[in-house]
Amino acid sequence: MVFPIEAEHRAKRRALRLCQDHLRKVMNVYRKTAQVIEAFMLNDKPSLQQLYVEVQELGDGVDDSKRAVAQELVEIGTILISREDFLRFTDVMSEIADFCKGIAFRLTQMVERGWDVPPEIKNGIVDLAGAVSDTSSMLRDTFMMLNYGSPKVLEKARDVEVAERTVDDKYRDLEILILEGNLDINTLLLMRDVIQLLEETADKIEDASDAVRILAFAV
Repeated sequence: MVFPIEAEHRAKRRALRLCQDHLRKVMNVYRKTAQVIEAFMLNDKPSLQQLYVEVQELGDGVDDSKRAVAQELVEIGTILISREDFLRFTDVMSEIADFCKGIAFRLTQMVERGWDVPPEIKNGIVDLAGAVSDTSSMLRDTFMMLNYGSPKVLEKARDVEVAERTVDDKYRDLEILILEGNLDINTLLLMRDVIQLLEETADKIEDASDAVRILAFAV
């Protein structure tokens, strides 16, 4: 016989495994997007075309994962009182994957059309993407701390906040660099889109970290 408290504990463990797998899939999309940025830096058109396809495929996998998590949580049922907190986490993470697809599309289109971007702006994008990557790594560490209790989660979540502020600073500097770069209007608009999507990715990572904080009190 499984008692209600034991059943809820099992449900929470199951939901955590699903969210962890969803997190992994979203992080894979971002890592692939970082490769897109590297190929953009090198003006490597063949690699960009292939990487863009891979980003889209991984993004579709995230969509499938989100639906699977929702279905699993429905099947778990009301025994898991905090299931909306788990859904909130997966929803925020899925938005990150959508941003990544937008970044990959815009960078690929610029290379396809031969639009020129100065090296200092390309370097700035690589630097910004690296800062976002640092933030995502800290989110992963924050999630892993769910196994060790809420104090550890709160400690790691503060690291995410600090890293996100670093992204904000780099974003602002790069935005000014782009505006002063004498780019043609099409390139300027797409470049601003790209860096804004990177900055919004970091914002969503911070939102996901907040969702993990809530989960820490639920598990």
